[in-house]
Amino acid sequence: MNGGHKPSVLDRALRLFAEVRSGEGANVLILAVNVFLLLTAYSMLKPLRDGLILGEQGPEFTSYMAAAMAFILIPVIIGYGKLADRFPRRRLINVVTVFFAACCLVFYLAGHGGLRIGIAFYIWIGIFSAMILAQFWGFANDLYTNEEGERLFPIIQVGGAAGAIVGATTVKEMIVPFGLYTPMLFAGALLVLSLLLTNWVDRRERLRTEASVDPKLSTATSPAATGEFRMDTGEFKNLREALKEALDRQARGEVPIEEPIGERIEEEPEIESGRGAFALVFRTRYLLYIAILVLLLNWVNTNGENLLRFLISDTAQRVVEGGAGGVTVGQYIGTFYAGFHKWVNIVALVLQLFVVSRVIKYVGVHVGIMILPLIALGSYAFIAVYPVLKYVRWAKTTENATDYSLQNTVQNALFLPTTREQKYKAKQVTDSFSKRLGDTLAALTVFLTVNVLGTGIRTFALLNIVLVLIWLAVAYRIGREYKELVRTGRPPV
Repeated sequence: MNGGHKPSVLDRALRLFAEVRSGEGANVLILAVNVFLLLTAYSMLKPLRDGLILGEQGPEFTSYMAAAMAFILIPVIIGYGKLADRFPRRRLINVVTVFFAACCLVFYLAGHGGLRIGIAFYIWIGIFSAMILAQFWGFANDLYTNEEGERLFPIIQVGGAAGAIVGATTVKEMIVPFGLYTPMLFAGALLVLSLLLTNWVDRRERLRTEASVDPKLSTATSPAATGEFRMDTGEFKNLREALKEALDRQARGEVPIEEPIGERIEEEPEIESGRGAFALVFRTRYLLYIAILVLLLNWVNTNGENLLRFLISDTAQRVVEGGAGGVTVGQYIGTFYAGFHKWVNIVALVLQLFVVSRVIKYVGVHVGIMILPLIALGSYAFIAVYPVLKYVRWAKTTENATDYSLQNTVQNALFLPTTREQKYKAKQVTDSFSKRLGDTLAALTVFLTVNVLGTGIRTFALLNIVLVLIWLAVAYRIGREYKELVRTGRPPV
């Protein structure tokens, strides 16, 4: 498609990190900056959430809210699906992003007005963090073919990895001089700026891929959640429409008559559209597997985070009681997590820059989706034998860094062969609801393990080993189906 164009300086520069072809660099960079702004905004808001909810309610209450978040998301996702049925993709993204940006202003004013916003802000950011990123990656999936997405998603995700670092660093310097509310305005401004980039790249991509498409059928006017999907020709068409065009070309003598294309049109299955987001997932095996994978991933990961919290809390208590350094428990824990998150983000960025694109290129998405569970399996097997803080720290650093880089990229790439309706609707279920449901199961695990079973660190590790084995089996099945979907060029039904 771009073979006749000479690569630009930007194209050549980006090839250090991924296989960027002629003419692709500009849009890839815009999308990378876009997700950079979104992750910067979220990383600025996340510490504010913790400061507000812990200051007003305490840590026990936060665990209850995290467990309830999955059920709060159900009506939100249903409402989002209805918007996707009505609005074209650009208007859908504009409406949702402006709403979240406006909420930042409302929370700022309410906080300065003396209102207790901790609970509302905690609920809101749980919805925001899941939906805004799922929406971005649904949009990115809508722009690119399978082949393009596999090549370009790794470089786009570099923006997200960098944004997580910049946001956390920036808000740390802002909280003391400006308080907990002013950074909300900066985050809201970043969302508006990201929206400008979304509109820009949407216009550029439509000029590139839809120049010959009837304006009434283009993505500028068609609802985001249609039954259409991206053909490898670079245009948005329903499968039946593509075959009908082939029949017309055959009738005009533009292609040889080698097979009865008309009969193929009748044999092609209808791609049902207009279904709710949850119905799409539960009635489509491939999507259901992805939902289960995300649930297991977050269940395992949150179990691991809780395991780390128990170990660091116990270690901090013993260090303080021993009088080492004259620090408090809170200072010891805070210093530990500052270093922990710093190294997770650094390793994730290095992996995203130099490893992820190579993994996808040489072994494929279908293998890449199995790498994190294999790492987790080794990590928790090691922890079960040596439940020592030093080992747990580096095991979790490896696991989290791989999650934020490779896993994030290949997990988003799984939606490349899906319909546009599945990209916008079902992705909200898999990325939002399944993620929070995994957190809910992890909260239940803590309750049963600590309060009922009365067991310790090794129990967490052994439970995670069992969960990881199930996760690995699901990842293997998803990889097989993804490979088949890409081979046949058909969306999952």
